[in-house]
Amino acid sequence: MEWNNGFAFPIIESALEMILIFDGKGMVSYANGMAEKKLEYEGGLCGTHIGAVFPNEFHDAEGGVGEGLPFGEDTADLFAYRKNQTCFPVKAKFMKSKEMPDMYICMAKDMLERDFLNKEIVLVRQEAQEALKVKSEFVANVTHELRTPVNGVLGNVRELLGEELDAGTVKSLRVIERCCGDMNKIINNILDFSKLEAGKFTLEPREFHFRNMLDYVRSHHINKITEKGLGFFMTVSPQIPECIVGDELRIVQILNNLLSNALKFTSVGKISVEAVRTAVVNDKMELFFMVKDTGIGMDGADKEKLFQSFSQADASISRKYGGTGLGLNICKQLVELMGGKIEVESEKNKGSTFLFSIWVGFNGEEGALSASDDKEAFLAADSEQEEDFSAVKKYGTPENRENLKDNLSKLILCVEMENWEKAEAFMETVKQLTEGAPREVSRMALRLKMAIQKENYDRILREYEELNKCL
Repeated sequence: MEWNNGFAFPIIESALEMILIFDGKGMVSYANGMAEKKLEYEGGLCGTHIGAVFPNEFHDAEGGVGEGLPFGEDTADLFAYRKNQTCFPVKAKFMKSKEMPDMYICMAKDMLERDFLNKEIVLVRQEAQEALKVKSEFVANVTHELRTPVNGVLGNVRELLGEELDAGTVKSLRVIERCCGDMNKIINNILDFSKLEAGKFTLEPREFHFRNMLDYVRSHHINKITEKGLGFFMTVSPQIPECIVGDELRIVQILNNLLSNALKFTSVGKISVEAVRTAVVNDKMELFFMVKDTGIGMDGADKEKLFQSFSQADASISRKYGGTGLGLNICKQLVELMGGKIEVESEKNKGSTFLFSIWVGFNGEEGALSASDDKEAFLAADSEQEEDFSAVKKYGTPENRENLKDNLSKLILCVEMENWEKAEAFMETVKQLTEGAPREVSRMALRLKMAIQKENYDRILREYEELNKCL
């Protein structure tokens, strides 16, 4: 496309907005491809009066078209007319040419398509919101319907456990009871996740006793942790007030999820929870929590997807340890609802540390103490409990052998008491403590594990004696 003495305008020609160039009498001397397409001038617009496109703004006049029009950088909402006299809304800008004073440039953007797309976006958004509402209601109804029969089974099982039954029946009922408990946890996680995703989850802050809350969390986990042969420690900064204002139930939920996660992936060493105060602003304070374990840990690449929904760091983890992958995602969303953030520091085979902060309210003068004092109290408490478990995990070291002997003793005691669930937990610890051992030792540990899974008492004793001698 050429204009005026053969000058070419390749950039203008490919522009996405309509561009018209006309002289002082209103005669169009150039129109780019978009202008000819939108205005439906197949034969070209050159030689047409600008008033044919903008009849409400331009008229044939002796003085020309340049007088009384808002030429400059401002845009105006106008109507552009097609060749067939139909019109559509545009945002137009008119400018005088600096090189040629008697020439004018019009740049106009079709707003009809934008308005249509905006309506489509609004419609799609409404449909998405409606679909999300339907899905949330469906999930709520389904989880409610699932919870009813599960609780019915659980109630009957507990009623049966109160009667005199043989050992085999009690064992089966305990398995059913445990499965019902696991199912309820999964149902609750799905319901919480659905509410969070739909934006219908609200916090219910109230005043509660902070240390009593931590005692409750500790009592809920200590038996499971110590039964697995792990150490369990809690450190609370003295600078945190006795009573704070927050959603106690959801803080407990976050800590329970993180501790259950730590217990799941830790077979040797310890699990610890530490709480400190890091900031005070008026009647609000920031609490900082660290949940540490000496478990399997993870690579740096796996951290990115750790807090995603329905995701595990490694697909094999779901097969080996179970879980839906929702717990940590729910923790992340709850922490963010409380104005904080959560992250993880981890190294393969060296454990993980989950760190999260939340903002809570408080009453009284206890929060007026400095955060530096808080940090010192925290570090002093922590230094007394810090240990290195690398020697315990390395096969053949004195620490490793001592722990192996201790766990094997607890394992055989559980077998004698026919507590197979705890026996399997100690066996998992023995298996991890024998990683890197000679092939003969590894095979003995594997045979012992298979015997425990089959609950073959005689074979367990035989494999136990052989492994004990070898060690």
